[in-house]
Amino acid sequence: MLQRVLSALVLLPVVLGTIWFLPPVATLVLALVALVLAFFEYVTLAEQLGARVYWLVSLAATVAAAIAMVSPGAPLDVVLISALIVVGGLTVGAGVPDAARLRDATSSLFPVIYLGVPIGALVAVRASVSREAALLLIAALVLSDTAQYYAGRAFGRRPLAPTISPKKTIEGAFGGLVVGTAATVGFGLYWLPGVPPAALAMLGAALVELGIVGDLFESLLKRSAGVKDSSSLIPGHGGLLDRLDSWLFAAPVYYVFLRYAVLK
Repeated sequence: MLQRVLSALVLLPVVLGTIWFLPPVATLVLALVALVLAFFEYVTLAEQLGARVYWLVSLAATVAAAIAMVSPGAPLDVVLISALIVVGGLTVGAGVPDAARLRDATSSLFPVIYLGVPIGALVAVRASVSREAALLLIAALVLSDTAQYYAGRAFGRRPLAPTISPKKTIEGAFGGLVVGTAATVGFGLYWLPGVPPAALAMLGAALVELGIVGDLFESLLKRSAGVKDSSSLIPGHGGLLDRLDSWLFAAPVYYVFLRYAVLK
């Protein structure tokens, strides 16, 4: 527990300080570093599940997808089409028609959507909306995650997904839902002016629920691979995937909401 707290005290100021005090390009650089580290954690999980990831092409496409979410000069559709064609060509070049071909191809393309687009979406919020909007997402998910942990320990009785994450409970999820929604409304009144409180409440509830699904999805990958953490990079927390899992499902939806409901 102490390691977990100390790691958070080191990492959170770095992330929050970069977003708040430095220009958007600094957020992009920090995000790309995290993306590369998370990518190789993903590759390790995929290999433990028997997949061969064409990692060089996959990494280049994943990074390009993140950049494309921020820069209009790098269209995302071109990145996705290029990745599909190159990975398809490498799969054909393997020359062995067996069941592994589809597994290898999909495992190589998946991080483009699973990692590149969501992490790029968070940076795009910082670049195209505001630093406050980016911190709102982080605050909602971090506070929700904390509330889930303590509410689960205090009141947890009924398992939420026992075969995937036995320690998660319905009571913990409800506590996280209440706190995360309240945080979105509370901060959103100041950081997303003009968005009605009812819309903020619905947004907060959606972000928390998406975060829970993202967390469970990554837990499913780890349990399938037979590991507890994606890596041991962060003492007390595991790997970067273990810290980013809830953001990966919530950030793209948050980005779409801001782009089409707030900035329209």
